[in-house]
Amino acid sequence: MTPDPVVLDRLGKTFGTFTAVANLSLHVSAGEIYGLLGPNGAGKTTALRALAGLLTPSAGQVRIAGIDVAAEPDRAKAQLGFLTGSTGLYARLTAREVLIFFARLYGLSQTQTATRIAELAGLLEIHGLLDRRCEGLSTGEKQRVSVARALVHDPLVLILDEPTNGLDVVASRFLRALLRAERTRGKAIIFSTHYLAEAELLCDRIGLLYRGRLLREGTPLALRDEHRTASLEEAFLHLVAAEEVSVPAESPRL
Repeated sequence: MTPDPVVLDRLGKTFGTFTAVANLSLHVSAGEIYGLLGPNGAGKTTALRALAGLLTPSAGQVRIAGIDVAAEPDRAKAQLGFLTGSTGLYARLTAREVLIFFARLYGLSQTQTATRIAELAGLLEIHGLLDRRCEGLSTGEKQRVSVARALVHDPLVLILDEPTNGLDVVASRFLRALLRAERTRGKAIIFSTHYLAEAELLCDRIGLLYRGRLLREGTPLALRDEHRTASLEEAFLHLVAAEEVSVPAESPRL
């Protein structure tokens, strides 16, 4: 049986005496968009950075395409693309130069790189951006180049941490359409946001994270029906209110 492309098994992450994520278990299947939702400070970024191999877990295990990220980080990272709201592009390089640099890091040949950049330029409508320096691109244009960078090696798994932060309505809609297309191609996508309405439009399943713990998991419809609410936001507020009663207030999560 083929393993799920994304598996977090009892993940924990502490910073000294502070617990950022506690006993987090979830999986994402091929051809699925999973939304990891919660307010700022809920632990979303910490969990995704551990998933991407950027943080070492304090407990538990993270697997990408069946590969233990801690034991074989390079093999695991070759299977994923990571995107954040902060583009982090090299300002003095052109978009094409950025894509060539990352393609070669992933082991693509010169011919494969040229072919892949041409494909992504058509998919993301960035033909006119390729030979412009990144420092001169708008926020939306930079994000399109960043998406191309994350997709350049055609990874099995996409990890997106608040990818629509700072984007206008048109750019956000374009990104959502792209993610749906990648889902159709069989990608496993984990999508973090604190915009619950956006997640309702996009995600097949949702995990609601609060204070580093997974409060509930399910489809948007199931989560709304469970609490008899009209929106996912209302359902989340119901869960948080119950959590506040049962657990004393603590410091905000990373």
